[in-house]
Amino acid sequence: MGMSALLVLIGGLSIEAAAWTRRSRSEAAKKPNRKSWKQRTDMYMRPFLLNVFFSKRFIHAKVVHRGTCKVISVASTNAKDLRNTLPSLTDNCACRTVGMLIAERSMEADVFAMSYEPKKNERIEGKLGIILDTIKENGIIFV
Repeated sequence: MGMSALLVLIGGLSIEAAAWTRRSRSEAAKKPNRKSWKQRTDMYMRPFLLNVFFSKRFIHAKVVHRGTCKVISVASTNAKDLRNTLPSLTDNCACRTVGMLIAERSMEADVFAMSYEPKKNERIEGKLGIILDTIKENGIIFV
């Protein structure tokens, strides 16, 4: 009696079949959908994210909670009170105003730390740097 016949006789299942169903480490490493530890925990370690958008006419900024996707604070130069009071809606003064409003409204919502993730090939300088510096000066910590 051969070895393979002996394996088939034991319980009707072959041990060889069980070995073939297990996945090797290289197969598990090839799983593209598996997120890294940082990707899985980053949402909870740094829950508040700042989004800034510059259009040709306006500046928009908002703070969003990553876990619940709720908007914590919003500031835009398109708002009625800023649109009528600011001389220009896209200059450095407008950036400082938006940064100050975001900081005030975030602190009212008990958010004292947030993070900003720059997009690919985005530098933190110019108008974006002014907004981030103004938020820091008004008591918000960037994590």
